[in-house]
Amino acid sequence: MKTVIPGGTGQVGAILERALTAAGHQVVILSRRPAHGQAHWDGLTLGPWAEQIDGCDLVVNLAGRSVNCRYSPANLQDMMDSRVNSTRVVGEAIAVAARPPRVWLQMSTATVYAHRSDAPNDEATGLIGGTEPDAPASWANSVRIAQAWERAQELPPTPHTRKVALRAGMVMSPDRGGAFDSLLRLARLGLGGPLAGGGQYMSWIHDADLVRAVEFLTDREDLTGPVNLTAPHPLPQREFMRAIRTARGIPAGLPATRWMAGIGAFALRSDTELLLKSRRVTPRRLLDAGFAFSYPEWPAAAADLVRRVRSGAGPRTRG
Repeated sequence: MKTVIPGGTGQVGAILERALTAAGHQVVILSRRPAHGQAHWDGLTLGPWAEQIDGCDLVVNLAGRSVNCRYSPANLQDMMDSRVNSTRVVGEAIAVAARPPRVWLQMSTATVYAHRSDAPNDEATGLIGGTEPDAPASWANSVRIAQAWERAQELPPTPHTRKVALRAGMVMSPDRGGAFDSLLRLARLGLGGPLAGGGQYMSWIHDADLVRAVEFLTDREDLTGPVNLTAPHPLPQREFMRAIRTARGIPAGLPATRWMAGIGAFALRSDTELLLKSRRVTPRRLLDAGFAFSYPEWPAAAADLVRRVRSGAGPRTRG
């Protein structure tokens, strides 16, 4: 199988490239700054890179500016443009291909759902965010970006290519610089306690289950549209961090108030939405289709990730 991964130079792209390559598949990464073995594209216009998509089996589009930045007007516009434009041009390449791929998996985000803790958001009954009375008005920007991102995949006519939008939670792997690496570092510094009370939910997926879900969605021809790529048991931030501390043998973590979170986010050149929005998201469509998670519960997932970090085993390629 040949897989093309636009924007595949980040954490998720590295996870998928390792796993698919180890399984004997051909993987082509499209990058604006290609390294050895990668192909160049600009994420805006059709070019020679489109020849990689013509005749491939699977496209997994991960392109888009990282959300780990301050949400200034310029950065928000860059996030919108980088996601919408890259998705649009991938759709153009598929539409004109003589031998279009049979599947197009498009990265999206669980942030599209409402900030809430009272009930889970699944694909059928989940509430789309942007108008919550107890959330800052600025959080609606992320929802608008997510909706535009998904529309950009829906619009191109690709009658021979099945489309799936991956509404992903935080991807947890031992990779340096990833979400788990940052959270573990906070815990080791004694800062892994409740944040603003710690009641906000965190939705996540273990790297092994990410790979297995991509394989599952590639093979299941009956699944199209949005699919939540999260473990089935999201949990409040205070319990999430407690599980990391337990796995690492750290007895306690200092709590932080909302205003302290704002200072921390400013120092890290990030945004408080990433820390404070409650993302209680569940993968109803995957579960209904028969997908079995290897790591449905966070304590076991955290223990596996800490073990791999401490042993130096590094990222795993298969579940």
